[in-house]
Amino acid sequence: MRAWGGEQVEEAVASCAALLRTVVDRDWTGPRAGRLEWSCRQAVEHIASDLIAYAGQLAGRPQDHYVPFEITFDEGTDNAGAVSVVEATGTLLAAAVRTTPRAVRAFHPYPYRSANRDGFAAMGVAEVLLHTHDVAEGLGLAYEAPERLADAVLATLFPHVQPGPDAWPTLLWATGRGDLPGRAPVTEWRWRNNIVLPAGRLRLEGVTPAAARELRAGGDGGFDWAEPGPFEGTRDAAGMVVKAYEAGAHQEEWGMFVLVRTEDDRAVGAIGFHGAPDASGCAEVGYDLAVSARGRGYATEALSALAEWALLRPGLRTLLATIERDNVPSQRVVSRVGFVLTGADGDELRYELGG
Repeated sequence: MRAWGGEQVEEAVASCAALLRTVVDRDWTGPRAGRLEWSCRQAVEHIASDLIAYAGQLAGRPQDHYVPFEITFDEGTDNAGAVSVVEATGTLLAAAVRTTPRAVRAFHPYPYRSANRDGFAAMGVAEVLLHTHDVAEGLGLAYEAPERLADAVLATLFPHVQPGPDAWPTLLWATGRGDLPGRAPVTEWRWRNNIVLPAGRLRLEGVTPAAARELRAGGDGGFDWAEPGPFEGTRDAAGMVVKAYEAGAHQEEWGMFVLVRTEDDRAVGAIGFHGAPDASGCAEVGYDLAVSARGRGYATEALSALAEWALLRPGLRTLLATIERDNVPSQRVVSRVGFVLTGADGDELRYELGG
């Protein structure tokens, strides 16, 4: 099952509305929403504003700003009416997620200046779940978000956070709303949408832990793959991402990227690192390309773009690549990018760039 779609937005909104409808006869303007400075009423208005804002970004597709509008309840709107606004804006975001093409990205500031439909769905769900918690806390209610949604939010927007035994308490901790045994309190936080790097005729799209889990389990990870992908090397690399994420060692800039052909939005392979740079500043890179896409220069474009980007990152001095001795086409790829043969170990040749 895909981690994100309109169904997940609708499920989160239904969870929120179900709780709020139990207290429509209470005062929402006096009590403060949890640890926020807003009243419970303002927090509910903010949920609706976020949902319509994300729908607006997907519909308008601006690249450098937010579409400048937000929700303000009409004067005289009662609490039941406020819940209806949340449901309506949730429906609009769900529709936008369902109808927006996979390749579309629109402006969002954190941290790489854009998000795709999965990112906006995840952010919308996060806003709904977290602010429903805030309102519930302000009104003295118990609220437990759907565990599957909380888990997907963490694996999409919090790749740097090691998952805990239960996703909902971990998400509350990661956003400064709760405590976890053995972990220091969180006082500042930002979620993180995935990286996208231009690479000639390709885009290198960063793979979130949520997408990596799908790929490892035999799914498509949210990509439209050239036949017969995804490929064995890609699924193996996805497993490495999941393993690092579960260990709390994943860093998305040193993870895995899918090679997406811009002309048709088809995924033709994957590229990425075996991990973050070591103490000496070395990191190893590897890639996997569909047979049908080989011999067209895609691997060279992808490796060149990723190497150029990586060598500007703090902590990296040298990129390594290990190529089998009989894989002459791959040797040519790394040589064209500028890697230099530095040694051999049995049937494998070692190449380096930078240093």
